[in-house]
Order: sequence, then C-alpha cells, then structure tokens
Amino acid sequence: MDSQKCCSKENENTAVGKGYILTSDIIIRPESINFQQEALQRIISTLASKNDEIQNFIDTLNHTLKGVQENSSNILSELDEEFDSLYSILDEVKESMINSIKQEQAHKSQELQSQISQCNNALENSEELLEFATRSLDIKEPEEFSKAARQIKDRVTMASAFRLSLKPKVSDNMTHLMVDFSQERQMLQTLKFLPVPKAPEIDPVECLVADNCVTVAWRMPEEDNKIDHFVLEYRKTNFDGLPRVKDERCWEIADNIKGTEYTLSGLKFDSKYMNFRVRACNKAVAGEYSDPVTLETKALNFSLDNSSSHLNLKVEDTCVEWDPTGGKGQEKIKGKENKGRSGTPSPKRTSVGSRPPAVRGSRDRFTGESYTVLGDTAIESGQHYWEVKAQKDCKSYSVGVAYKTLGKFDQLGKTNTSWCVHVNNWLQNTFAAKHNNKVKALDVSVPEKIGVFCDFDGGQLSFYDANSKQLLYSFKTKFTQPVLPGFMVWCGGLSLSTGMQVPSAVRTLQKSENGMTGSASSLNNVTQ
Repeated sequence: MDSQKCCSKENENTAVGKGYILTSDIIIRPESINFQQEALQRIISTLASKNDEIQNFIDTLNHTLKGVQENSSNILSELDEEFDSLYSILDEVKESMINSIKQEQAHKSQELQSQISQCNNALENSEELLEFATRSLDIKEPEEFSKAARQIKDRVTMASAFRLSLKPKVSDNMTHLMVDFSQERQMLQTLKFLPVPKAPEIDPVECLVADNCVTVAWRMPEEDNKIDHFVLEYRKTNFDGLPRVKDERCWEIADNIKGTEYTLSGLKFDSKYMNFRVRACNKAVAGEYSDPVTLETKALNFSLDNSSSHLNLKVEDTCVEWDPTGGKGQEKIKGKENKGRSGTPSPKRTSVGSRPPAVRGSRDRFTGESYTVLGDTAIESGQHYWEVKAQKDCKSYSVGVAYKTLGKFDQLGKTNTSWCVHVNNWLQNTFAAKHNNKVKALDVSVPEKIGVFCDFDGGQLSFYDANSKQLLYSFKTKFTQPVLPGFMVWCGGLSLSTGMQVPSAVRTLQKSENGMTGSASSLNNVTQ
C-alpha cells in the first residue's frame, strides 16, 4: 500500500514536472486546454453572430409589425375615401336624374295647361254663340232674322272651337325616364379588392455595376398585363447581405419606371455596397417589394490629408487652394519679396512657417518649395481611378502618386519615390511627365480634367483626358511600397472627384497599352 502511494506520488511529481495538470484521477495536458479554449471561443463567436442575426430579425419583425398597423390604417382611410367618392358619384347621378324627371314633368304640364286654357276659351265662345243662335230662332221679322243668321254664320266660320286640335300635345307616359340598375347593382355586389401585383424578382446576373452607374434588371414571376409602372428603391451601405433595419440610410426612390430595368448614373461610390428593391404598381395599388439585392460598388474614396499639407495650401476635403497668407506670422525668408507679374509672391520667395508638430505619425508638414498635399488613403493593391480639375487661373500644378516616405522638402516627380504629370502656366506653358528628377515633355493639350489610373499590382500609373478618355501618359514601374495620391499646386486650386470606378473605356485601353511608348524607362534618359 505504501509502495502504491509512493508510486503515485512519483508519477504525480513526474506529471507536474512535465507541465501536466492533475484533476482528480485525470491528467489534462495544457495543449488540450488551449485547444478547448479556442473551440469555446469559436462557439462564443458563432453564438454572438447568431444572436446579432436574430436581433436583427426581431428588429425586422417589429418594423414589419409597425408597418402592418400603419398600412392597415392607411388602407382603411383610402377605402373610406373610395366609398365616399362612389357615394358622391351616385348622389350626383341621382340628382341629375331627378332634375331630368322634374324638367320633363314641368314641360308636359305646361303644354297641357296651355291646351286646357285654349279649350276653355273656345268652349266659352262656342256656348255664347250657341245661346245667341238659339235666341235668333225666335225672331219673327224676316229681315232681322236674315241679319242674325248672317252674323251667326260669320261667327261660326271664325270660331276658335272649330280650329282646335282635340289631341293632347304630350302624353302622360314617363317610362322613357325610368331606370334599371340591375347590372350596376350586380357589379357593385361583386366589388372586391384588386389583385395585388406579385413581387418582382431582381436578377443579379443581369445587373451591371460600371462607370459609376448601376443597372438593375428584374422580371415578374408571372405575366401581369395590369401593371402600370415599377418603383425602384436603393440606398448605400457598408454591410454585405440583407438590408439592416437599424443604422441604415433612408431609401431613395426612382418612380414611374415603365420597363423592367433601370440605370442609376452619376453615382459616387463612397460606400462598399448598395441595396436595391423594386415593386410593381397597377392603377390603384402597389405590390410587395422584391427580395432586396446587395451589389458591390466599392471604389477608392479618399480626401486630402490636411495634417501634412504645406502651410501655403488651404485644404478642405477634396479641394485644395493656394493660400499665400498660410505662413503669415511665422518666420520669413530673408530677402526681397518677388511678386512676379501677377502680383502673387513667387514660390521661391513665399514665406514658410516653422515646422509645426507632426499630426499623423511621425510625418511633418511639407515645407520649403514642396507645395504638396497627399491623400489620406493608401493604395496597397488593386486598380483605382480618380479625376482632378484645375482652376482656370492655376499657374502650376502636379498630379500623381508618391510613397509615404516622400520627404517634406521633396517635390512630386523630383525623387524616385514619386510619379506625376506637371502643368506649368507660369511664364511659359508646358505639360510634362516627371519621375526621379527626369522630365518627358508631352505633346498633347492639357485637358480640362485629368483622370488618374493606378494599377498597383500591375505596376502602372496612367493619365487620361477624363472627358475623352484619351491616354496622355503611362508610367511602368514596380511599386515596392503603398502609394498615396499626391498633388502640388501653386497660385490656383484643384478639385478632386473620388469614389469613382475605373471607366470601361480605360479598362479597354489598358489591355492594349502595354505595347505603346511612353513608359517611365524613357524618363531615365531625359534630364530636367
């Protein structure tokens, strides 16, 4: 017995020495506990996700319940209005028919009263003449009798009683104004709710997201020739899958759509997805919404990083303007101020301030002659596109990309960490591509807007006329670090359009561009 205890003690010491945990008579290995903890953590995550899903469904049900109550009240009000309108029409028809009967009665009564009056007058005259003729029979004198007889004859000839029509001008028949509402009564008795159009079905395969436009296509589950139009609703979201009740933007509406597809154009894709739903409407009622469909609309959406921009640049979201007073009150460069022809200080004479503390990481503001501002979103993969428009009076500006390591005194295109096209309207007009302090003059007109296409994985940076999609220049390189959109501006301003997809025309041109001249390698042999 003692030997067993001793052996057990020895085994226990051995197990503890090896890092095992003893629980009663069971030895649990630490790696087994870790495995169980990981499994339990996965279960917890799954339960939390399911709870969130159920809660979202409960919110949806509550929202639907509220909708049922509100819609029931609305439809009851509409039903009252429809019946009131029907009653009003019936009252109007009844009043019109009553007026017609009364008018017919008055007309016939007037005609008959006129005939009665004429007959009474004729009868009175005829009775008077009869009495005169009767008295004339008693006249004894032949001469007087002859005279009376002639008078009677003349009066009889002119008597109205012999010119009267003894037929009523109108009849007492009023049957032509009688009504028979048997058909209408039968129709009213068959009144019922209009059939509600079935919910359309959105076909994701036929939907298209391109060129900052979304085309949504749908079909009806069965033919319905009573459909008058469709209503499409959409909203932006960052959540994939079904729409959420809470924390979502309001639905926007495209109404009175006659076909079974619709294109939304001119969109800014500042969210990763868009929800869509559609319903059919006839002349009186709208059907249920289709099952919502979520389409991906992800695009590069960035703003300008004001925290690192040059003091002489005024930055607001996607706009940057030259501000000669940006360094006012700071240490000024000694020497005379050269205002130049336009009265605006030359970049080489602009005062700059002492370096303010870094705002983003360890980056300082651009200073000296590097009138630069970068975007606030790094590009680490994929294909991206944005557009830049310069003010008409802008003297000089550059558009391109740069590594995060671009020095605070560095100008775009003058280092091997930046690539750009540069427009100079100061003293002389030039348009050139710049990289690593090399310059390639571009024999094309400066467009109103410049489109920038960056294929990070393919190592390509291309510039286009944003309107015509004409290729202006392409750099071929291999990006070894994430790049940031970069902008330089002096005496003027730039405005950016972001949240844009790569245009289809640009994608098509990129397929054939690799065989074209104008790569970054050509800059290596051209000095500034």
